Amino acid sequence: MRPRTWVLLLAALFALMQLATVEGRDTPDSKNYVSYALSLTGADEREAAAATIDHYCAGRAAMAHRAQLVDVVRFHAPDPAPRVLEECREQEWRQVEARLAAGDTGGRTVPFMPERFMRIFEVRPGYPLVLAPFVALLGVTWGVWTASVLITCAGGVLAYLVLRTLAAPVPLALTGMALYLVLPCGTTAMRPMTEGLMLALTLAALWGCALVLGGTRPRAGLALVGGALFALFTVKHSQALFLGACLAAAGVAVAVRRRWRGTPAGRGPVALAAVGCAGVLGTVLVSRLLDYPSVSESVQDLLTDHFARPDRERPWAEFFQLQGNFWMEWARRQLWEPLFLAALAAGTLGARRRPAFGVFLAAAACTGILNQAGHPDINIWGDRLITLAWLLPVLGVPLLLEPVLRRAVVPAQGAPVEPVG
Repeated sequence: MRPRTWVLLLAALFALMQLATVEGRDTPDSKNYVSYALSLTGADEREAAAATIDHYCAGRAAMAHRAQLVDVVRFHAPDPAPRVLEECREQEWRQVEARLAAGDTGGRTVPFMPERFMRIFEVRPGYPLVLAPFVALLGVTWGVWTASVLITCAGGVLAYLVLRTLAAPVPLALTGMALYLVLPCGTTAMRPMTEGLMLALTLAALWGCALVLGGTRPRAGLALVGGALFALFTVKHSQALFLGACLAAAGVAVAVRRRWRGTPAGRGPVALAAVGCAGVLGTVLVSRLLDYPSVSESVQDLLTDHFARPDRERPWAEFFQLQGNFWMEWARRQLWEPLFLAALAAGTLGARRRPAFGVFLAAAACTGILNQAGHPDINIWGDRLITLAWLLPVLGVPLLLEPVLRRAVVPAQGAPVEPVG
């Protein structure tokens, strides 16, 4: 079969597997994005609240039902889903009604939380804009599921395209796509949150880096990187800042290393560094111009449990103390179950087979570390904040396997394509 057929088959198989869990993927933050998307379809505040609460609570009820079926003590008890559904609706409506009565009716999102907290989601229109047409056409449940599947599969396809641009053989490019779908990247991208789009846009930026470094389509590559940074700004502006800074640092590092070795730095790394710097500068200026929540506000949100408690007087001292505690506990858990660390090590070894691109890949993966460092909460929903770091093994492991594949198959006729440096 042609490569595109294998890509479509992988995507179709992944979509079929996701039918096993249509409801119950939501996190509490998902309510904010879904209500934002509903408001974009023309729903008023109460209509958006009703549809969002019904969807969220149905997911909670579905999870309670599944958990009870395998509870060794209560599996023969009555189904808890109706009770969980009713209690969830009552609790959510109580909070929303109180805030609506207090006049908290501004913005696109339903006021599920204090206004200062909801402001964080008001400045992230990117994901709701993608979600809105699916919700309008298919309803909330199937619209959210369909959008999540398409976003996740798009990330897998982009992983395939990056590896093909790096001259990886088709089987290894398909391996990268499969890794993206089965590793935490795919699981996290399926949640109705911003992470799926963040992963896909980061891969789009890496594809642009591969095009620039390969010298085949440098202008298209730079445009792709710039477009990905712009789109990331609408999805989560802090991620655009992190990615722009990391790509700029990677471009400088590649250029300096080449100079150190006595070879020309080349236009590619310098141009990518310039685009990264432009992304950082643009993110800072526009976010200040639009009065986006500051870093200090984010720290207060973390330390006050989403502004449920008074602001901290010495937030930065407490934040850095929490950082130390967090990373010590994080390291302990990783050493206990070192799959993530082993995957990062394997990805790093594979990335070294494309030295210049490997630096940009490592830089993009570092945005996951920075994202986690900005939210040192050990209990955040399945390590979703650090998921971007999994892009290193997704693209690096197939490159690590390249010598094995080339020794195992009969060399094809014609000269091999030179890999990207």
